[in-house]
Amino acid sequence: MSELLNNSKYRKDKLKELILKLHDGESAEEVRKQLIESLKNIPYGEVVEVEQELIQEGLPESEVLKLCDIHGSVLEGNVDVSGAKDIPEGHPVDVFKKENAELKKVAEKAKGLLQALSQVGKGEYEKYLFALQGLFNELMDVDKHYQRKEYLVFPYLEKNEITGPPKVMWGKHDEIREQLKGCIEILKTPELKAEDLEESLELLFYPAIQGLVDMVQKEEEILFPMAMDLLTVEDWWNIDKQTLEFGFTLYDPQVEWKPEGMSEDSGETTVSGDGNIQLPSGSFTAKEIMAILNTIPADMTFVDKDDKVKYFTQGKERIFARSRSIINRDVRLCHPPGSTHIVEKIVEDFKSGKASHAPFWIQMKGKFVKIEYFALRDENGEYLGTLEYSQDLTENRALEGEQRILSYGQAKDE
Repeated sequence: MSELLNNSKYRKDKLKELILKLHDGESAEEVRKQLIESLKNIPYGEVVEVEQELIQEGLPESEVLKLCDIHGSVLEGNVDVSGAKDIPEGHPVDVFKKENAELKKVAEKAKGLLQALSQVGKGEYEKYLFALQGLFNELMDVDKHYQRKEYLVFPYLEKNEITGPPKVMWGKHDEIREQLKGCIEILKTPELKAEDLEESLELLFYPAIQGLVDMVQKEEEILFPMAMDLLTVEDWWNIDKQTLEFGFTLYDPQVEWKPEGMSEDSGETTVSGDGNIQLPSGSFTAKEIMAILNTIPADMTFVDKDDKVKYFTQGKERIFARSRSIINRDVRLCHPPGSTHIVEKIVEDFKSGKASHAPFWIQMKGKFVKIEYFALRDENGEYLGTLEYSQDLTENRALEGEQRILSYGQAKDE
C-alpha cells in the first residue's frame, strides 16, 4: 500500500474519483473522511492536474465551479505544500499573501459584527451598519488582487498549458465580486431594517465572506506553490513591473523585490504608446496630470538644474502673473534686480545640498501669501531643479472649529 501512496497516478485517480462522488451528490463530510483514510496529504500540483483533467474529460467548467467550494473544503488541511519554493520578500506572491492576511482580518471583523447585530439595540444599530459598510468596502478592494491574478498571473499559467483551473478560479472571482457588491448595496439602503438585513445574512453576507476566505486557501495551498514552480524569475519580474497598473489590496509593500540579473528599472517613469505615464506610485495620462496640477490651489513653477524655467501651472486664480515667454528663460531674469542675489543664493544652497527648503510669506493686496522654494532631488540625492510653490492662505488662517466630511452637503454652498 505504501508504494501506491507514493504513486502519482494512483493519487490523482483516487482524488478524481472522490471529486466525482461530490458531483454525484455524496456528502462532503463522507468524502473528506475517505480522502483522509486513503490519501492523507496530496501534493498541490496534483490537485491542479486533476481539475484540469476533469475539464478535459468533459466535466463542464460551470460544474467544476459549483464543486469548487465543496472540494475546497474537503481538501482543506490535506494539501501537501512542504515542497513549495521559498518566496522572497517583496516578490509578487509575497505581496499576494500579505494582502490575504489583511483580507482575512477584515473578513473576521465583518463576520463578528454581523453576528453581533442580533444583540444590538436600536441606538447602536446604525453605527454597526455604518461600520459594516466600511468593512465591506474594504473587502471589495479584493477586486485589485483578483485582477492582478487574472491579467498578470493566469496568462503565464496558460502558456504552461494550465488553462482549466484559472478559468474556474476566475469564475469564482466574479461570483465573490457580485456577492460583495450586493452586500454593499443592501448596506447602503436608506433606513435598512434589521429584519430585512437578517434575511440576507445566510443567503448573501456569510457566503460572500466565506467565498473570499476560501479563495485565500485555494491560492495559498494550490495556486501560489504551483505558480512558483512554473513561472520563471523573468516572468515574475514582468508581473512585478505591471502590478502598479492595478494597485494593491489593503497593503502597501514595504520592500521592493530586485531579483539578480534583472534590470532595476521598475521604479522609473515610463510612457506607454497611448500616452499613459507610469510612476512608482500610480499612473495617469498627460491630460489628467495637467488637470491635477491646474486644480491644486497654488501657483507652481519648475526651474530645471540648469536654472531655466521649464513649466508653470495655469490655475484659474493665479497669485503671480506668468506667461509662456518665460519658458527656457534663466530664473535670475524672472525676478527684480534687487532680489536676484537672493535667488542666486537659494539656488546655490540647493545645488550644494546646504539647504532644501526656503519659505517666505508676505501681505499683498489684502491677502496673506506664502511662497516656498523646494529643492528637487532624485533617489540618489542628485539635484534636479527647484520648485516654486505660492499659495494664498488668507482663508485658511481664518478657519475655526472643524468641518468633517460627513457634513458635506449640509453647509450652505459658497
